[in-house]
Amino acid sequence: MDIEVNNRKIEVYDGTKSFHQTEWRKLQVGDIVKVKKDEFFPADLLLLSSSYEDGICYVETMNLDGETNLKRKQSLDVTARLNEGHSFHSFKAFIQCEDPNEKLYSFLGTLYYNEQQYPLSPQQILLRDSKLRNTNAIYGIVIFTGHETKVMQNAMEPPSKRSSVERRMDKIIYLLFVILLTIACFGSIMFGIKTRAELSAGNYVWYLRPDNSSILFDPNRVSFAAFCHFLTSLMLYVCLVPISLYISIEIVKVLQSTFINQDQNMYCEESDKPARARTSNLNEELGQVHTILSDKTGTLTCNSMEFLKCSIAGVAYGNRPVEVQMPYGGIEEECGYIGHKDAIKSARSVKGFNFTDERLMNGKWSNESHREAIEMFFRVLAVCHTAIPVADRNSVGISYEAESPDEGALVTAASEFGFEFYHRTQTTVSVHEYEPVSGRKVDRTYKLLNTLEFSSARKRMSVIVRTEEGQLFLFCKGADSVILERLSKDNGKAYLNNTKCHIGEYSEAGLRTLALAYRELTEDEYVGWNMEYSAAKNSVHTDHDAAVEEASENIEKDLVLLGATAVEDKLQKGVPECIHKLALAGIKIWILTGDKLETAVNIGYACNLLRKGMEEVYITLDNPGTNAPVEYDGEGSIMAPHEQIARKLQDAERQISLKGTSTPFALIIDGNALTHALTGSLKRLFLDLAVDCASVLCCRISPKQKALITRLVKTRIRKTTLAIGDGANDVGMLQEADIGVGISGAEGMQAVMASDFAIAQFRFLERLLLVHGHWCYRRIAAMICYFFFKNITFGFTLFWFEAHAMFSAQPGYNDWFISFYNVAFTSLPVIALGVFDKDVSSRVCLEVPSLHQDGVNNLFFSWSRILSWMLNGMCCSIIIFFGALNAVLIQAVRQDGRVAGFDILGVTMYTCVVWTVNCQLALYISYFTWIQHVVIWGSILIWYSFLVIYGSFPASISTSAYHVFWEACASSPLYWLSTLVIVVTALIPFFLYKITQSLFYTQHRDQVQRTNSKELVAQ
Repeated sequence: MDIEVNNRKIEVYDGTKSFHQTEWRKLQVGDIVKVKKDEFFPADLLLLSSSYEDGICYVETMNLDGETNLKRKQSLDVTARLNEGHSFHSFKAFIQCEDPNEKLYSFLGTLYYNEQQYPLSPQQILLRDSKLRNTNAIYGIVIFTGHETKVMQNAMEPPSKRSSVERRMDKIIYLLFVILLTIACFGSIMFGIKTRAELSAGNYVWYLRPDNSSILFDPNRVSFAAFCHFLTSLMLYVCLVPISLYISIEIVKVLQSTFINQDQNMYCEESDKPARARTSNLNEELGQVHTILSDKTGTLTCNSMEFLKCSIAGVAYGNRPVEVQMPYGGIEEECGYIGHKDAIKSARSVKGFNFTDERLMNGKWSNESHREAIEMFFRVLAVCHTAIPVADRNSVGISYEAESPDEGALVTAASEFGFEFYHRTQTTVSVHEYEPVSGRKVDRTYKLLNTLEFSSARKRMSVIVRTEEGQLFLFCKGADSVILERLSKDNGKAYLNNTKCHIGEYSEAGLRTLALAYRELTEDEYVGWNMEYSAAKNSVHTDHDAAVEEASENIEKDLVLLGATAVEDKLQKGVPECIHKLALAGIKIWILTGDKLETAVNIGYACNLLRKGMEEVYITLDNPGTNAPVEYDGEGSIMAPHEQIARKLQDAERQISLKGTSTPFALIIDGNALTHALTGSLKRLFLDLAVDCASVLCCRISPKQKALITRLVKTRIRKTTLAIGDGANDVGMLQEADIGVGISGAEGMQAVMASDFAIAQFRFLERLLLVHGHWCYRRIAAMICYFFFKNITFGFTLFWFEAHAMFSAQPGYNDWFISFYNVAFTSLPVIALGVFDKDVSSRVCLEVPSLHQDGVNNLFFSWSRILSWMLNGMCCSIIIFFGALNAVLIQAVRQDGRVAGFDILGVTMYTCVVWTVNCQLALYISYFTWIQHVVIWGSILIWYSFLVIYGSFPASISTSAYHVFWEACASSPLYWLSTLVIVVTALIPFFLYKITQSLFYTQHRDQVQRTNSKELVAQ
């Protein structure tokens, strides 16, 4: 793959007024390249110009951050005209920039050209592996190549994840190695002792033959002979260590993953996306999930934003009810609400716009008493953004490529209200505006002077524009907590209280809110500020970001409040039912979101995370809930945040301990409080409290905090954690969790690419965990336990035979018998067990979600269960060996009256072993299909067929197996009778255990299995 990428072709300027093609790997810093439409950028480039006159281009960054929205890039004005080959002949410039780093969204640099210096920003940088879209061609200078590019700086090895079952299996393998070494050492010691005791000068035991000894077995050198015996024993008993187990498990897990991929009940018709197991290592881990950490936006909700309500000049607009306010189970799928059906039928369906209020529609807003505020409100919506207008081929309208669904919904809303944004250049924004006086639309163009971009730290964005009349305005939109503190003391609070009230109502209804404000600037004020801002942008030092932010703060003040918007992000289909079922399964669910507390709490109720009867515990510094009043110290002053959080955590812990487990608790904490709760001594206190709660809701947290919480929870509870999200900001959380589930939603494929499993909607998580998780865990656990059982049964018959043979390292079986045991005679049944067995049907798994606790408590792979299977194997080996020894060895087996030798004894024991381990599996299996019958009884048939075919080979090849079946065993009733008696006797202990457990120690899963056995057979 790397060779293919490095050998891609790109056009490079050769210094002779023309471009020629070369490979990516030959690019050097300073080369001028030409990239055409739909091509990837070969290195990190400085955009010089594009096929557009104003030097703009559009870039898709899906390979970098997973986002499918196009990003708008623009070159500097001074280089925008460099768009022909001859224009680069005399082009000479010097670029000073930061060292290579992994920061995708920042860049510090300065271009020195024509004795002038020009500040560079991320707007001029084209990153490697992003793609050019909607632009015919661009020209750029190579800044970083190869491993110095930002995408390569971000490259890291994906985390290696292994299931807890596999980790425990490794410990069992170590145990078997210890057993192997122990019995090998014991046999060698016994061999040395007996050899030394039976060897005396002049009186040799006849079979030792010291006069004809080999170099490896010399009775006169007992210690060396014992060491050689030890090495021989290691090779003889190596079958105790199930090397083929790893291969069998990989085969089973791949087939299990195929079943997950092909499950039609997890196929989403709307998006045409099935479930995908992107790794097969963690199938059984799905059945052991103890805690789920989930993103909200795009995971629980659709991330399909719709403009629903607004507040302008203190007046609330919008009649449609909010979906999350409706009763659980009463949500209509098509429109998301119950009333106003006539209004819906008459309304024109527009993506991103679900607003109904006749006071604002069709230009009627001009009749409102505060018309000027409404007009400015719509103007801010139409101008203050970074969206790109795209002509819609399916209609006469315009659609928008926005950096977020929220922004797209706001621009669409402005268009529906009569302020249609239709064209953008590097320095202008053009809008079709409804003119109240004339009653028609007029074209207005705003000169875009500065854009103060949105960031998670700023929580706002602003633009400074000049109108056609020459007026200067700053338009600003952002989080209400940020905008409200920047209002003018004079005229910014005229309708502040009403707007605050409306924002609170919208948040409580689960809507995403933004506040809008503006400010008129004077020419002198702007000129002075622009010089300060340009100097900050032009600086190349470590304090660059702080200087730019300080300059932005100086202009984003004394704002005039216009109102607020409310955008709805609807719950995905089936989310409340899914969370309810997961809660019944005993799975604890955490929601980690960047939304404000009120919005998150309302969504929590809507999706059934917060339920009636739950005690809510609020840990917050901003707006303490009724259960968390502001704390004061002994002198009446407000306590320090750290102490305040500590007090609240301790009070909540006492509250939970007093009420016990009878009352479920929900912990609700915001980002500010969480910052303190995750530091120092409070970390353990917070985690202890969170683990005791049935649900946890973390609000206003950053992506870094999501990953940190996931890591701490995983470390603290020491049980399986699952993280689920849909965006690039969830990648850290998905990688930190034991299992990462990505949702292929509207925020791109970055989360899916970093996940272990991918599903189209959150509701499919129910089936993934409760059905496939339960089946996979039970199958893998049973498969491993059975594997150890059959290998111990086989291996210890060898040990008992060697003890009987005076520890002479004589194998009890033919060499090919030993080699084919795990390959041919017992391999297929154990694979069928891991792939097809199921104790209950999928319907029962969903109807009785408490079955999931079998995996959480690791009942099927506990040490007691593992050791009991090993003990069963030991008992079977004793019964098989001593039963065959006493039944066959001293009897006249052959027709000529000769007694059985070790060859007949070996065949009899081997036959009993094959029958026993396969019949033991038949007793254990809960769900028989024709496949199980074929592989179990077929494996026994393969053994007899092999014995006949291999025994027909010349004696030099078949050795001890030569004609042993036809001449000795097949014709002897004793062979068949002893096989029957020994196999039945070996199966009696397990059979009695099953009967006793079923009659006297019945467990919940046994009752469920018995009740639904008829349905399982029917399926």
